[in-house]
Amino acid sequence: MKLRHRSILLPAAVAALLGNAEQPAQAQNLFQMLFGGGIQQRQSREDYRGRHQRYEQRSTRQPAVRPAARPSVKSAPITKISAPSYHQYKADPLVKVSFRELIERPRNVSFEPTLNASGFGEAVGGLEGFDLAAEKEIAKAIEDYYGEHPDFIWVTGYNANARSVEAMRVLGAAGTYGLDPAQYTVTPPPAGFDLSNMPARNRELIRFEMALSARVLRYVRDAFAGRVNPNRISGYYDFPEKPLDLAAVLATLSRSQDARSYLESRHPQNDRYQALVAELEVLRASAENDIVVDAGLLLKPGGSSPELPKMLKLFAREADDAFRTEYADLLALNVDSHTYADDLVPLVKAAQKSKGLSADGVIGPRTVAAFAGMSKADRIQKVETALEQLRWHPSDLGSPRVFVNQPAFTATYNDHGVDQLSMRVVVGKVSNQTSFFFDEIEQIDYNPYWGVPQSIIVNEMLPRLREDPGYLDRSGYEVTDSKGRRIASSSINWWQYGSKVPFSVRQTPSEANALGELKILFPNKHAIYMHDTPSKSLFDKDVRAFSHGCVRLHDPRGMAAAVLGTSVDHVAEKISQGHSTEKVGRKIPVYVAYFTAWPDQAGKVEYFSDIYERDDRLSKALEAVAEVRSASG
Repeated sequence: MKLRHRSILLPAAVAALLGNAEQPAQAQNLFQMLFGGGIQQRQSREDYRGRHQRYEQRSTRQPAVRPAARPSVKSAPITKISAPSYHQYKADPLVKVSFRELIERPRNVSFEPTLNASGFGEAVGGLEGFDLAAEKEIAKAIEDYYGEHPDFIWVTGYNANARSVEAMRVLGAAGTYGLDPAQYTVTPPPAGFDLSNMPARNRELIRFEMALSARVLRYVRDAFAGRVNPNRISGYYDFPEKPLDLAAVLATLSRSQDARSYLESRHPQNDRYQALVAELEVLRASAENDIVVDAGLLLKPGGSSPELPKMLKLFAREADDAFRTEYADLLALNVDSHTYADDLVPLVKAAQKSKGLSADGVIGPRTVAAFAGMSKADRIQKVETALEQLRWHPSDLGSPRVFVNQPAFTATYNDHGVDQLSMRVVVGKVSNQTSFFFDEIEQIDYNPYWGVPQSIIVNEMLPRLREDPGYLDRSGYEVTDSKGRRIASSSINWWQYGSKVPFSVRQTPSEANALGELKILFPNKHAIYMHDTPSKSLFDKDVRAFSHGCVRLHDPRGMAAAVLGTSVDHVAEKISQGHSTEKVGRKIPVYVAYFTAWPDQAGKVEYFSDIYERDDRLSKALEAVAEVRSASG
């Protein structure tokens, strides 16, 4: 049975404006422009009919639409659905570790001091009046562990043991991983002590024992899951809790003969994390850039800036011999010029092209970053931010996997540690940001329907529907009620709805469909997926933040074939057969990620602009955590 529909096939440019989550638009002007006087559109691309042979396309002429009469009853005011917001991060306060149960527990102990006895029982009294602050779950782990195992981990005889020395060395080197060593500091008991004053020595040892356990557990928790809870930063963040049995960590350390290896193993165990750690070490040992350019430079032809001579020097240094030969005279003539003269435009465009940038002749942040790079301090901060963010993820990222990096505007399919496929993507605009989370790919939809999100229905469609209730009927959209029954858009009194529209709207498959030929689904509460787009020109831009949040793929057929483990020809054949769904028969995690510093498979770290200013917000969250920890000692 052939699928019949009466959607009007709009050109790709108009489709992008209509409902395609790519272009920012003011609702009233947008839909008046598209539908205010009716629509006349004819399908003209013969190759589309070949690819979609199971569809019967029909061109339609519609009469001019008169505005709907406003109902006499009071209309509901339109309350726009807002995007997630960012919050001021509040770090959990530390709590006092309770030693009361341990102190008051009946014990059979020998008070004769011998170097062979553990001495824990006779030392417990030294916890009286000891104020040790720790995170709530860490305090509980200490209370639970020592309640069940009343013995030293970090002390042997009357001195700190070798295990504690190794542990403190790891804590002191926390900066290697972008952590702050000051947050894990423990003062060991002095090596010398007075044998005639054993109660004082026991007090030093038992307090050192508990303090080191608290800071070791903090280190393990931070290394394993990060210092902040990302979901508290914004609704754009969505990460599952990473459960960690902290009491079991102490039990493991009590048996371990290699505390260093165990503690270091708590960090993510993947090649990207190790590459970032290596980059951090190199950066700290490196010198500052010899040519530092204002990262916010925006210089157009005819303008002037003292940064121009620096950029010309960088163009000459970074470009190839052919570039230097062709523009040698021009470079020499303008070596000290602050004016961006018209005759420099071809030079700038050639330099931009050599770096794979859009050759627009405007010297902006992207051009500066490509040639001058970022300052040493900025790069260190980006790497430390990336290390923190990677701790929110699984230690093993999985293989195969799909990794979308929003600041890089790329999506990569990786299998067996090799990036098999990489492509440009379009992500959400600043007002409709793409969320930061990971999930698992489940299926491919060919010639998909586009289920219009409630936010677009209310914010963008509803104003137009009040003036022209029937435009959805004429434009390839289906409206259904809560029971799934089709309803004519023209029959609905749209004036009575203002914030929650009790109808579903979807765009039927067609060349004009906002999702193009296919979408790749990994169901999530953000309604984000990867898909095709009819607006291919957006992929030519350097900064590709235009959508309502979904990820638009430059090569959707290639990505679909990769995740299915099949060929592009198979995908093309499925598309030619009309609307259908194909399940992905293997586990493929997808990371819809946000990293302004990210290594390629060879370990080379690339740096990107912080399009959503998320690095700065994470930095403030980390400052809040550090403030709480420093205030409690």
